[in-house]
Amino acid sequence: MDWTRQLNNYCERLGPELWAEPVNAVTNLAFIVAAVVGWRAFARRGGDDLAIAWLVVVVTAVGIGSFLFHTVATVWAAFADVLPITIFILSYLALVLRRGFRLPWWAALALTVVFLPVSSAVEAGVGAAVGDALGGSEGYLPALAALVVCGAWLARRGDGLGRPLLAAAGIFAVSLTFRTLDMPLCPLIPLGTHFLWHLLNGVLLGWLILTLVRHGQPRATPTWA
Repeated sequence: MDWTRQLNNYCERLGPELWAEPVNAVTNLAFIVAAVVGWRAFARRGGDDLAIAWLVVVVTAVGIGSFLFHTVATVWAAFADVLPITIFILSYLALVLRRGFRLPWWAALALTVVFLPVSSAVEAGVGAAVGDALGGSEGYLPALAALVVCGAWLARRGDGLGRPLLAAAGIFAVSLTFRTLDMPLCPLIPLGTHFLWHLLNGVLLGWLILTLVRHGQPRATPTWA
């Protein structure tokens, strides 16, 4: 694999130059803002919830990785972009299963591991069915489905995590729509719509962290649980 191969995946990019996607690059500040908001909420709650601290670190990595991808736009930068996003999805799912559904850690982690091949199978199946119509957004459909299912289930049980997770699913659905429309609308909107994916996902990740801070189990001592 050529790790330095240039990629051209988004409407705004017109060449191989470092700043060929200035708006897509700069809007990654939304993730850094989300991390700061999450950190402040973490500190106000005593700064003893290690899981929240971990999510803040991962969101920061999401912003850095996405910035790299939208500036250098190479294969290795694409991995730097996707890996932190994947880690956030898996980490958050495990925490919802633990704190929302009150599962023991071994069960929460086991279900999270199962989510990986199921997610890959869904992505491959949808991709085979629709081809390039979704512009690669099919990879995020399992995460959206997980938000909807977990949110609806917890809301039905009266758990405080339920409705905020459903609200997060709504934000994610809108941001995913903008990601999908980036290339199809390129002839009409030369800037593209991918930058709106960044802005809305910054809101989404900040909201998800605040949701766990507000509705997760309060702890008196440092813990991951």
